[in-house]
Amino acid sequence: MIQFAFPWAFLALLVVPFLAWRILRGNHRPAAAVVYTETDGLPIRRAQVRPMVAACVPWLRLFGLVLLIVALARPQGQGSVEKDTSEGIDIVLTYDISGSMSAEDFQPKNRFTVAKETLSRFALESENDRLALVIFASRAFTQCPLTLDHEMVAQLLEQVQQGMIQDGTAIGMAIATSAQRLRESKGKSRVIILMTDGVNNRGKIGPVTAARAAAALGIKIYAVGVGKPDGGPVPVSDGLFGKRYVQIPMDEKTLQRVAETTGGKYFRATDAQALAGIYKDIRSLEKSQFELSKRRPVVEEFARYLWPGLLLVLIALVLDCTYARRTP
Repeated sequence: MIQFAFPWAFLALLVVPFLAWRILRGNHRPAAAVVYTETDGLPIRRAQVRPMVAACVPWLRLFGLVLLIVALARPQGQGSVEKDTSEGIDIVLTYDISGSMSAEDFQPKNRFTVAKETLSRFALESENDRLALVIFASRAFTQCPLTLDHEMVAQLLEQVQQGMIQDGTAIGMAIATSAQRLRESKGKSRVIILMTDGVNNRGKIGPVTAARAAAALGIKIYAVGVGKPDGGPVPVSDGLFGKRYVQIPMDEKTLQRVAETTGGKYFRATDAQALAGIYKDIRSLEKSQFELSKRRPVVEEFARYLWPGLLLVLIALVLDCTYARRTP
């Protein structure tokens, strides 16, 4: 199917009927008569052909003009849709953005920044995996549904800031929301990567209960404890006394139970490189095939009208100056 980038160019075709009328009028105009001596018996075939060629020249020019106008409208062929299959895993990146993630034990950066950079790198390195992003504090919500557009996931992850959600740590609700993202997935391997540094203190669903529900759906959880088990220095604003630091411990036992309940694993991330071990485990999972639809870019078709149009105009010009030239 052909589409046109500049359809307004067809307005120029309005002059074509007028030009055609001029050509017809000119061809029917009586030619000037010149008296010659008797020419019987002389070859006259060339003299008969030349007026016919001369009469065709304006039509060549007009048809060339029409083709050039079509080329100016820039015809384009619509890109075809190609379907391909690819192998990957359905993964939900579940990211704790609570206040305790601002702990400054990952100098010169805090936990929140290091976790964001690690997840962003993981997203960009996940070739054929479908990724989703869930963020949580006192409650959880989906920042990005399952998609193969890893750059979009990284961009949406970059927009995440602490304070977007009321403070707290609803690990159970985060697991339940992430599992819901994978509920309708047909992938053979479905994974939640849970990154948190706190103790569940919000939400109506406990972490282990949510993990059991996820396990019933065939979902594995890779829990990542960010920071040291006994906590790190979390800056807290204290009114008159300015900023002070508090220690918020991490509930490693619960995170280990969450991972074990689903057949996943627990990792402790004490620095920016601690997630490297997760890559190997996830990549070794059974891959699932997805059907990908790729649309080819539009194909420019103006050349097939431009060059014939120019050729017709050029032929008309050459004939006008040579063989079909009229002498007064």
